[in-house]
Amino acid sequence: MIKRLLRDDSGATAIEYGLLVGLIAVVMITAYQNFANQLVNTYLIVNGYTSNAMAKNSP
Repeated sequence: MIKRLLRDDSGATAIEYGLLVGLIAVVMITAYQNFANQLVNTYLIVNGYTSNAMAKNSP
């Protein structure tokens, strides 16, 4: 009976899928954070250009 339990690997597949899902989640969160940072930086740059253009054209 113990030998049969030691050879049984049916739970290993579930653990592997769980680890894979966890790894994919970490990659997606990291990618989202980088995208969000780039989006904020782009907004700040465009905001600066717009403010400068409006200041130059004000009466």
